[in-house]
Amino acid sequence: MKKTTHSPQAQAAATPGRRTIIAAALMAGLSAPALGASPVVISQVYGGGGNSGATIKNDFIELFNRSDAPVSLSGWSVQYASAAGSSWQVTKITGNPVLQPGQYYLVQEAAGTGSGSALSPDSIGTIPMSGTAGKVALVNDGNALAGAAPSGATLVDLLGFNAGYFEGTNGPGLTNTTAALRANGGCTDTDNNGSDFATGAPNPRNTSTPVHLCSVPSAPPIVASCPATLAMAVGSAGSAELSATDADGTVNNAVITSTPVPGISLVNFLAATAAGGTATASLNVAASVPQGSYPVAVRFDNDQSQQASCSISVTVAAPAGVTHSIPQIQGPGETSPYAGTVQTTEGVVTAKVGSGFFIQDALGDGNPQTSDGIFVYTTAANTGTVKVGDQVRITGSVTDYAPVAGGHAYTELQNITAIVKTGSGIAITPTNIQLPYANLGQVEGMLVRFTNALTVSQLEFLGDRGEVTLSAGRLEAPTNHYAAGSNEAKALAAANAQSQIVLDDGVFVTPTTIPYLGADGSLRAGDTVSDLTGVVDFGAKGGGGAGFKLQPTVAPVFSQDNPRTAPPALAAGNVKVASANVLNYFTTFTNGEDVEGRTGQGCSLGASISKSNCRGADNLNEFKRQNAKIVGELKAIDADVFGLMEIQNSGEYTVGYLVKALNEAISPGTGFQTYAVVPKPAATGTDAIRVAMIYKPAKLTMVGSALSDADSVNNRPPMAQTFVAANGAKFSLIVNHLKSKGSCPGGSGADADKGDGQSCWNATRILQANRLVNTFAPQVAAAAGDARVLMIGDFNSYGMEDPIKVITDKGYVNQLERFVRGSGAMPYSFVFNGEAGYLDHALASPALTASVADAAEWHNNADEPTVIDYNTDGKPEDKYTAAPYRASDHDPVVISLNLAAPYSDVSASIKSAATGLVFNRGTGKYSSTFSITNTGAAALTGPLQVEFDGLPAGVTLSNASGSHAGAPYITVNAATLAPGATVSFALSFSKTGTANISYTTKVFSGNF
Repeated sequence: MKKTTHSPQAQAAATPGRRTIIAAALMAGLSAPALGASPVVISQVYGGGGNSGATIKNDFIELFNRSDAPVSLSGWSVQYASAAGSSWQVTKITGNPVLQPGQYYLVQEAAGTGSGSALSPDSIGTIPMSGTAGKVALVNDGNALAGAAPSGATLVDLLGFNAGYFEGTNGPGLTNTTAALRANGGCTDTDNNGSDFATGAPNPRNTSTPVHLCSVPSAPPIVASCPATLAMAVGSAGSAELSATDADGTVNNAVITSTPVPGISLVNFLAATAAGGTATASLNVAASVPQGSYPVAVRFDNDQSQQASCSISVTVAAPAGVTHSIPQIQGPGETSPYAGTVQTTEGVVTAKVGSGFFIQDALGDGNPQTSDGIFVYTTAANTGTVKVGDQVRITGSVTDYAPVAGGHAYTELQNITAIVKTGSGIAITPTNIQLPYANLGQVEGMLVRFTNALTVSQLEFLGDRGEVTLSAGRLEAPTNHYAAGSNEAKALAAANAQSQIVLDDGVFVTPTTIPYLGADGSLRAGDTVSDLTGVVDFGAKGGGGAGFKLQPTVAPVFSQDNPRTAPPALAAGNVKVASANVLNYFTTFTNGEDVEGRTGQGCSLGASISKSNCRGADNLNEFKRQNAKIVGELKAIDADVFGLMEIQNSGEYTVGYLVKALNEAISPGTGFQTYAVVPKPAATGTDAIRVAMIYKPAKLTMVGSALSDADSVNNRPPMAQTFVAANGAKFSLIVNHLKSKGSCPGGSGADADKGDGQSCWNATRILQANRLVNTFAPQVAAAAGDARVLMIGDFNSYGMEDPIKVITDKGYVNQLERFVRGSGAMPYSFVFNGEAGYLDHALASPALTASVADAAEWHNNADEPTVIDYNTDGKPEDKYTAAPYRASDHDPVVISLNLAAPYSDVSASIKSAATGLVFNRGTGKYSSTFSITNTGAAALTGPLQVEFDGLPAGVTLSNASGSHAGAPYITVNAATLAPGATVSFALSFSKTGTANISYTTKVFSGNF
């Protein structure tokens, strides 16, 4: 997905699939599977923009609607990879364009350093393309393709020009002065880059170019899918899977049209249920079929009187001899002793996945150090010739495949030259294992059953990859519990690594249906699954890197052990404070529009104002969805004051919009304003986001103006505000958002990742923490005249990391450790890499700690799958609801303060007396001596405040210390007043008029 800039570690772009077809560097070239005639195609590609001799400044990709109906490009993208590359750069189509029949669409890409004419693009990207060779893809979503030779339902069209992957045959090589142009103005599409494209001078066309209508057939053909060969051992039965689909028709019949062969038949035909659906059938070969070769032709028919045929070469012969068993090929080490050789082995098919299938030795060798299973990496056609339970004899190359250079090598068979069935209906008994498991490589490729219940620990890649990270219990980030670099942290990191496995879905592309979601549309971290059964795989995983996976062979059934909850019910206090990261809440969108419908808008980042600086919603629709979740979260928490992180840095506008929406949700149609914005301080930083505060004026009164620390170490300055509660108690709140752990700098400088679990930029966060606790917080306390300070916010540091230690070493008390871990629970507000920890903190000064009644997180966000958030792009299904779950990627923190009043009425324990008034003609004032006596049984704590109520109009207490509740008072600075003790002080009055001087008194212990 997109949006966030504050993840704990730099999260690599998700790359669908365990692995894809072998890179072009290992082969002469690969032809893409036939993509079918697409309504919208790539009609022109030019990569020489701005290069030597170029007449156009920018590279570009041109699209064309060759059909007779409008096509929406909303959410689509164009993508580029080098000729042999496996990493795809993405340019998303902006807005919601609808391409009319015969209309072109121009996507501008990177500019070269030379001169040339400017384009008039419909969308703009920044991809620097090669001027000579490369691969360009048209994709119907915004997710980056995977591998050197991607496939899947999202791939609409492909042009490989002088590249290692293409449609049909290779497209032409280009130069700085030539583009690849599709024939007939873009109308020709035979799924052959070599014949469909020719070179010519670049001729960029956009939506304003006159339309060029094509004569495209209105009825696309039936597309049949059959294996080219089906090999059987003499005396063994077997079958192959066949299918056919038609984009605008229903495939309703299949028949063998070749010469009948006794024992070879078409069975289990299932017609497509609707236009565009898939019909399936099995080609069965009985054990009685004699040795020989049998060409079989199968014809599919549809409801439009169309037909399509495919041919399968069936061979029945004695299989080649086994050269080595699967356990021998696997060997006891990390790599195969037979890597790089061609071997023939035999095993039973245990599972089929998107890029091949798994086989396992039926007996095994009894050695726990050698795996009995292996993955067969092959084509879909070959996979279609086998089914689970078939025993097959396979000839292929043994390869140690390492998805990450220098990482674990996964032994597999590839370049398959023979698959011969030698049996069927054989069941492999799963091997019982449990997590933690010291070395899953010893069971890679094997069918296993986990005997212990496994816990969901991460759901970040459920939607785009079908992945769920599972573990032996909930995993805590090591530096959340132990000091970075400590032996305890290292031991926990090692234990966590042995306690994880990724549950996959066997698809290896973005799933069309999001797997594993429950009846409530979610699956939460903390839920569990028992008796998990499947095959142990190894490959690329979401977030980068690679790891062990489980391809399930029995549908997992999850138990809702961590159900959604309401906000935490805290111990009662008189002020509720909450910290909420609102995940890039922007009222200006990435498409350049804003919440008021204006276009051409941008967001500020340093001195730059651009739509590319905006980080939140892509458009108004996404914003409305985001706003509903954020407002719902804040309304449910019902705090008296919120500290907010990741609000657009746009003055008061964006936070004001949020408050207006929140007030409307609380009191619809009344105009009643429950919350107000704390006016921003002088400095809000140079980042596109800032921190902010909102509060309830009915519960709290601001004292003075908000403060911030504009020191250069803070690109997002902390913000402080002092408040007074209804009982007169005062405290100060500081909202923070320290430097993130992502976008790591290169090299080995102070801010580089040291590998101790704290990720990068830790040195900067330490400087920010020192500045906060040693400079800014003391300034805030001094301005307030009160040492009670609460620090909240996203510190981008787990509980025991260096920046937090800087603060707690100064006496600040970690309230989540005190109340959450202190109650036996694990404090966490964020999930990354399968580990939970809290980046969001509540740190109270020593003077305030005694007044903290409770603290907790509300786990409404971190435990939820990303795929249910407000975004609309990159999702196979829209599971969004307005409920306040996955409103952000951080959980809010809620704190209950029980602030004692600064003074109490002790009048009931006081006897007062005053001498007669004496008038001084020189000063014009009346004086008296006033005495108070403690008549109670306990000493009264000073200072004491004597309040003089009911003075007549024109009478003034000249020597008053101040005013309280509209009446003057005098402070008696006695430390205590013991039982029976008396203290006296002078009174001085001035008056105008004829009123007599009269009053009543109240006595208070404490300070006003």
